[in-house]
Amino acid sequence: MSDDTKALQQAILNSPSYLLAEDDLELLKSPELRGIRLELELLKPELVQQEEGVESTIVLFGGSRILESSEAKSRLDAAKQALASDPDDAAKQLAVRVAERLSDKSRYYDEARELGRIVSSNCQIGGRCEFVVVTGGGPGIMEAGNRGAHDVGAKSMGLNITLPCEQAPNPYISPELCFQFRYFAIRKMHFLMRARALVAFPGGFGTLDELFVALTLIQTGKTEPIPVILFGRDFWEKLINWQFLIDEGTIAPDDLNLISYAETAAEAWEIIVKANPTHIQPV
Repeated sequence: MSDDTKALQQAILNSPSYLLAEDDLELLKSPELRGIRLELELLKPELVQQEEGVESTIVLFGGSRILESSEAKSRLDAAKQALASDPDDAAKQLAVRVAERLSDKSRYYDEARELGRIVSSNCQIGGRCEFVVVTGGGPGIMEAGNRGAHDVGAKSMGLNITLPCEQAPNPYISPELCFQFRYFAIRKMHFLMRARALVAFPGGFGTLDELFVALTLIQTGKTEPIPVILFGRDFWEKLINWQFLIDEGTIAPDDLNLISYAETAAEAWEIIVKANPTHIQPV
């Protein structure tokens, strides 16, 4: 074979069109293959959970900005120091007020961590993977839930999502159960596919989005009824005027039966136990 012929053949071998479809990353990332990517995002975590023996989960939602007390206090101190240098700065005044509110909410980090510990120590026994704590995989309340499971040597899951800003999984997720998603819709499906309860701590847009998706699916019978526990009644009732929705006729009075409230990890655990008598026993 001449050098020219060899060069022609090598050009063919190097052509993207000659790649096996499964090895062609540009093809897999193309808009036309979005359906395939959606299916892969559904299948990969499902297959891994089957391999790991995950039978059921408890979902913890909550704000990424709600930190443990030491970190929250440190940020409050920094905000106060910044304000001291320029007391009339409106943005710095707001930063102090926000830091104070977040510092007050640091107790929710402790409660989420405690709930993760209680659930995991009572359900991941005898080699079983019942009621595995699953979070969005990020910092704040999500970290606290995973950390509680880690405290007792139990598995926990994190469902990260690709975002414009850099996001890394918190260090307390079980490595074999840490997943990354491109599509919010598939991620939400995995939150609910094995869920036996959902606990929503105070949070922002993401927490509200996930909460209302779950409530809608339960209300419309698209998923099995599970407890939806709102942590911190005062926060939620200030945020959402449920009675207004009833008075306006946009939801039925019975729809509020989908929601329970808890102030402590022990209260949330009691609700979970009551709703799942055949799966777990009270402590």
